[in-house]
Amino acid sequence: MPKVKRSDFLIQPFLKRNNFRALYQIISTIFPIISIWLIVYQITNQPFSLLIKGFLLIPIICFLTLFSSRTFSLMHDCGHNSLFSTRKLNRFFGFLLGLVNGIPQKSWSIDHAFHHRNNGNWEIYKGPIDVLNLEDYNSLTKREKTLYKISRNWLMLFPGGFYYLVLKPRLGLIIIIVNFIKDILKETFIKIKNREISKLLAINSRVKPPFSDYGDNFSELFELVINNIIVITGWIFMCKWLGVVFFLSFYSLVLTLSASILICVFFVQHNYENAYAKKTKNWDIVDGAILGSSNLVIPNWLNWFLADISFHSIHHLSERIPNYNLRACHKANIHLLYHSKYLKLSDFSNCFKYIIWDNKNEKLIPISYYLI
Repeated sequence: MPKVKRSDFLIQPFLKRNNFRALYQIISTIFPIISIWLIVYQITNQPFSLLIKGFLLIPIICFLTLFSSRTFSLMHDCGHNSLFSTRKLNRFFGFLLGLVNGIPQKSWSIDHAFHHRNNGNWEIYKGPIDVLNLEDYNSLTKREKTLYKISRNWLMLFPGGFYYLVLKPRLGLIIIIVNFIKDILKETFIKIKNREISKLLAINSRVKPPFSDYGDNFSELFELVINNIIVITGWIFMCKWLGVVFFLSFYSLVLTLSASILICVFFVQHNYENAYAKKTKNWDIVDGAILGSSNLVIPNWLNWFLADISFHSIHHLSERIPNYNLRACHKANIHLLYHSKYLKLSDFSNCFKYIIWDNKNEKLIPISYYLI
């Protein structure tokens, strides 16, 4: 059959954004989160035994985890400027949604845009877990290969999730500040001596971000600072309201589980059997969208919490389609998605084997014992 082109797809009717619908999505997400935290407060202040409180809090943890995932998914849409009709509204609400999960939205969205520009080009973008190519993997020692396999195991979703949402934005700011102060102190004498005092505050050339997606320029650094100030202030308030030990452990658990879900979904949507995995010279952005992004066959209630990101091929074909139009757009173009990958929940575990890029044959291969 002839190669499918972007112009073959019916996209334009689904690009229209609706501010009222977007606002309703945010309200229907944030209000339940607030209500659930009020319920948590009531449970913790009742004269129940620890066993009963724990039993009552289990479903609360599940609901907060799912709503946290939805908050992140809506923030993701704002990062693509697809939720609201204007860039300003997307920036404003994206920033607010980022506060819920403690993540700076602008820096995250810039890094995520890099993924969209290069999806399927494994020579440039190595996936969410920095997959090694076969040559580099074979050059590792036996111990290094074992560590590589363990570090990419699905169980690492949990410590990885905790690090991604709870620690990374805070550590990023601390390390940037330390590097900045050290650099200032180191160069102060030289700049004054050479009458170059104005260069002391050259942020862009001085900030050396420890992570690729935080603090790459002044505006990102500014949002990182503001995000941390508001988030940490919120944490202090919640600690006084619910108790330090309870809140920090409870909230960390929710963010860990939420991030684990999101990282898992992101992973299986790009690492799977026969995924499109080309070198730069053979890469095509449309094929990367259709063949390098899996679509998830999951229950509708779970789709709601993920803001329909399961219709991923269409999302990659045009990230400006708002989540509330993705399903309809997918159905309208389903006849062109016959080569796309469809995964059920039962298929997810198998995807975590595909953590080696065979750069010679341009495909992802499962890590097997004979490779170790």
